[in-house]
Amino acid sequence: MQAAIITAYDAPPAYGEHPEPVARGDHEMVVDVLAAPLHHLTRAKASGAHYSASGVLPLVPGVDGVVRDPSGRLRYAVLDDTALGTFAERTVIDARRSVLLPDHVDPVRIAAAMNPGMSSWVALRRRITFPAGQRVLILGATGSAGRMAVQIAKRFGAAQVIAAGRDTARLQELPALGADRTLTFDEIAEAADVDIVLDFVWGEPAAGSMLPLLTARADRSASLTWVQIGSIAGASAAVPSVALRSARLQIVGSGIGSLSPRDFIAELPELATAVAEGGIDVQARAVPLARIAQAWKDHPARERLVFVP
Repeated sequence: MQAAIITAYDAPPAYGEHPEPVARGDHEMVVDVLAAPLHHLTRAKASGAHYSASGVLPLVPGVDGVVRDPSGRLRYAVLDDTALGTFAERTVIDARRSVLLPDHVDPVRIAAAMNPGMSSWVALRRRITFPAGQRVLILGATGSAGRMAVQIAKRFGAAQVIAAGRDTARLQELPALGADRTLTFDEIAEAADVDIVLDFVWGEPAAGSMLPLLTARADRSASLTWVQIGSIAGASAAVPSVALRSARLQIVGSGIGSLSPRDFIAELPELATAVAEGGIDVQARAVPLARIAQAWKDHPARERLVFVP
């Protein structure tokens, strides 16, 4: 079969022949891959930079996707640590780490939405208590995951969603998706009285936002929960100690390891339904897998790349 193969962490995948997959465990099955998304997690694992990277080479990247199982049913599947990912014509999945999909769904749309959507969906459902009526600030709202977080926070009953980012043109698109207000990072103090921060950026923007946000709060003893989800702006942030002492700030991480696989899988069906029914806007572009080497170098600002056979 054909697959995208990585033989060195500092080189893009090459399209070529790969041995056929073989199912070995009781719950494993060989499936046809219909759509496999390229997102930050896939890139990070494929470069060896992500904390969950296996360190095994060569490897076929791709951590999730929409597949067709041997009985002809569509599934969205998440792969465990493996050297045979979804950037291939066929792969092996554990049926317990998949959910069945309706036959009429668009595989590209589902594949594009599930990983970035799950980041905020699981954070609000599983990592913190999120009653309706909360006020939410999203840092990095102009990226794919942040853009979907605006919609998901509103779907879960947020009373106010404030979207923050650097790209002013993209910020202007977010009120149509549910954002009540948009801010640049220079204006972050204007969001001082939110209850929840969903942080997709970390690094200097997050560290630089904390004190202005906290010092402008009308009541510093009011709880502020900062949920660290992504680190597109840097893996480390210099959090000032005074931020933790002078306000009721709680910093919580949400990602692989902070929740069990069972928790993630339990949330997949409802998210897939929301996407399939059009409840969440998705920007996706299908790319033939044979063009993996060039597409790997592209960083489209508005669309999620999804590889198709």
